[in-house]
Amino acid sequence: MTSDAPATTAPLFPTLPDSPDGWETVIGLEVHCELGTATKLFCGCRNAFGSEPNTNVCPVCLGLPGSLPVINRMAVEYAMRIGLALHCRVEPSIFHRKNYFYPDMPKDYQVSQYDQPINVDGFLDLPGGRRIGIERAHMEEDTGKTTHMGGGGRIHDAGYSLVDYNRAGVPLVEIVSRPDIRGAAEARSYVDELRAILVATGASDGKMEEGSLRVDANVSVRPLGATTYGTRCEIKNMNSLRSLGRAVDYEVARQIALLTAGGRVVQETRHWNEAEGSTRSMRSKEEAFDYRYFPEPDLVPLSPSDSWIASAAASLPPMPADRRSRVAAASGLPADSDAVVTVVRLDLDSFVMAAANVGADAALAVRRLANEVAASLDSAHPLDPDGFCRLLLMESRGALSTAQARDVLRHLLEQGGDPVAIAAALGFEAMAADDLGAAVDGVIAANPGEWGRFVAGEDKLQGFFVGKVKAATAGKADLKVVSGLLRSRRAAAG
Repeated sequence: MTSDAPATTAPLFPTLPDSPDGWETVIGLEVHCELGTATKLFCGCRNAFGSEPNTNVCPVCLGLPGSLPVINRMAVEYAMRIGLALHCRVEPSIFHRKNYFYPDMPKDYQVSQYDQPINVDGFLDLPGGRRIGIERAHMEEDTGKTTHMGGGGRIHDAGYSLVDYNRAGVPLVEIVSRPDIRGAAEARSYVDELRAILVATGASDGKMEEGSLRVDANVSVRPLGATTYGTRCEIKNMNSLRSLGRAVDYEVARQIALLTAGGRVVQETRHWNEAEGSTRSMRSKEEAFDYRYFPEPDLVPLSPSDSWIASAAASLPPMPADRRSRVAAASGLPADSDAVVTVVRLDLDSFVMAAANVGADAALAVRRLANEVAASLDSAHPLDPDGFCRLLLMESRGALSTAQARDVLRHLLEQGGDPVAIAAALGFEAMAADDLGAAVDGVIAANPGEWGRFVAGEDKLQGFFVGKVKAATAGKADLKVVSGLLRSRRAAAG
């Protein structure tokens, strides 16, 4: 099929917002998640990323005559964990043969699940509160990997192609959302949250850069208020959240431009070209009947017992949404705030709970973790929860100013140690209230013009006075206390 996009390195259509005027974007995502089992889905070959090509293969995953598949029990366990974490029902399922002919599938069919998947009818809640339905999360085997050599890596321009079958037969769970996603930002948020859930279950490492997580997006548009869906196109080859957002934005703009010009959208599969920032037509979109599904004759139906399902459910740790709620309850900050989301995403929420347990300021802990600690995760010394909590207590009780506390935290991250000893070595000590008040009064007296304007209501001058006090006290002043003193003196002067 010939591409309808021009041969240019610049996108034909502009990036659009998530809700272009007069149009609604409708997106459903198919996320393929490689499971972190030691061996493949139906054989004993190693499941390992980065091995020499075609070394982790055997007659079963190569589909040689006479070989028989045997299901990997741990892969079933991981699949159930994923389904339960996504609030799905775990049901009896069967495997089918999905017939298609690509060089990276040595059997010329893929063992997958079709009309009786293991997980059905779930949902995922985004940090902002929107609920996205999960149609199914079914098991299947992965394909091999084809590398086209020359011509920019595309088959039509390549001089030759190389096939690596190491990945063929690796266990996958494909998570299919309902078409509930509205816009590129929401698509990125969904994949980000889903990846965090998958990692939390222990089923996958979620590494998009290694192909452990791959996303296909079904995108369509319709006029605002319409109740029927538009014609969808499936976009492939998005290997990052940034690529996903850019590809969706481009495809939405392309479809709207076609429709407003009187054209029509053709249902097809399109390839995302990261360098060009555009999608290109790959092939017409296959339907289920094109794959000629039929039950896999060499595998028995899969029917996990109630006790096995209960055991899988009991093995699940708290999911990201639960952890955000717990941090929010401890700190008083909104569960969907950037700071809380960052702390949970970086697995730093245990520090917040430790701070709350010793009576430290949990909201302050969230801010420190989301800012200073998040920026230093690659530091040489792991942060000690006890030292972090004691530092928070010192800052909360006024023993250290904000600037001093940040300096001590930086030393803790770089070399560890005791926060009290570090503060003493740096010459930090709390200013007496009388000394701090005198410093504030001195700065006011030295700047009468600015003080008069501040008293008259020029609020932005508060920062000017805070900076002067900080300089006058060599950074020892607690700037929050300084702000309070300035406000009280202004009230008295007014």
